[in-house]
Amino acid sequence: MALLRRKKKLVEEAEAPTPPTESLPDPPRTGEDGMRVMEDHRDYLLGLVEPLPYFGMSLLDAHGLTLCEDIRSETDLPAFDNSQMDGYAVRAEDIAAASQGEPLSLTVAGHVAAGDDGTEELAQGKAIKVMTGAPIPPGANAVVPLEFTDGGDEQVKIFEPVTAGEYVRLRGSDIHDGDQLMSRGQRLDARTIGLLAAAGIDKVLARPRPRVVVVSTGAELVDPGRPLERPGQIHDANSFMIAAAAKAEGCQVWRVQVASDEPEAVREAITDQLIRADLVITTGGVSKGDHDVVKQVMPSLGTCDFAEVAMQPGKPQGFGLIGEDRVPMIMLPGNPVSAYVSFQCFVRPVIRKLMGVEPLNHHPVRCVAGSVMRSAKGKLQFGRAIVREDNGRRLVDLVGGHSSHLLGDLAACNALVLLGEDTEVVDAGERVMVWMLDND
Repeated sequence: MALLRRKKKLVEEAEAPTPPTESLPDPPRTGEDGMRVMEDHRDYLLGLVEPLPYFGMSLLDAHGLTLCEDIRSETDLPAFDNSQMDGYAVRAEDIAAASQGEPLSLTVAGHVAAGDDGTEELAQGKAIKVMTGAPIPPGANAVVPLEFTDGGDEQVKIFEPVTAGEYVRLRGSDIHDGDQLMSRGQRLDARTIGLLAAAGIDKVLARPRPRVVVVSTGAELVDPGRPLERPGQIHDANSFMIAAAAKAEGCQVWRVQVASDEPEAVREAITDQLIRADLVITTGGVSKGDHDVVKQVMPSLGTCDFAEVAMQPGKPQGFGLIGEDRVPMIMLPGNPVSAYVSFQCFVRPVIRKLMGVEPLNHHPVRCVAGSVMRSAKGKLQFGRAIVREDNGRRLVDLVGGHSSHLLGDLAACNALVLLGEDTEVVDAGERVMVWMLDND
């Protein structure tokens, strides 16, 4: 991982670090209003990051990560013929005449449990009691379920016949030696990890979880759980929300709060995190205000790009490559809803590229507007919304207003409605495009 290659450098308090001289590629074009299209800005950021290098790791450590190799089985699954049921291994031809009225009686010649070698050969006219998963003894070709018998230990009465192969799991009936189990680019989940473990595979090549540091800045910030001691203070919602969103994408996350608007404090806090970061995310300080210190200190940290994107919420955006390792840093606006929507638009795709996860972007779904929706022309509007099923249709209704401080409405929604730059009114019954937030 990149962490092993990095060396932390002490930064003299009186001297800012020298920024790298390599500049960023030319940014995307803007419209007549000076703003970028959301998709253009997103694609620009994606072009500036590369997937993290992969390495070998244990199956459980790889849960949720992207596989970087094709894996073929080196064994049959099951590896041997075994019993599908608790019952008796028999020769099917020996009990062909069994019935409820005239059961057949066989001598029980042995017992085989799961884990036994099951090498005792079954003689004609006899049965061997077997447990689920036990090897089928040589000479047997079927299993009579316990429910078809009287359950005897020395002699067993069989009331129903079975056919050859019935209630037997044949070797290789699930997976053959040489079958492909997983392909490069697949994400490892509980089911695929179970399959690999069954095939005897304990390690895989996968891309690691990105190490993400979320930095919130502002003299007004107070950690939740601590009292607000003076007017103007607020509890820090952004860093918790964005850290949780990054964690939900599978990242390792650290949260850092800088309760200051002093440029040196912000610069030092960000620089100190580079030793453990594959991605730095900041919230606040990227607009045009006097105290937008992130924007002030970025030129001393690395190469940077600040832009206005034709979207609401989330117009001010920043990006940089900082430190000697050119760690990507995404700077989000400070209003909570703006920060969250910006995460979905820009940070989530970057995280997924670092992890090698496809698709990078949200998959939009079509829904039917449940009521009239209004939008300001000229910007892509992200409306907080609730999607519900109604007689086989997906209906969507907006929640609350467009203001970017309304966390209650954000928490209540399960989707974002995308209203295009040329859209002013959507009538009830018209179709709209939606990003689902809870199950995408």
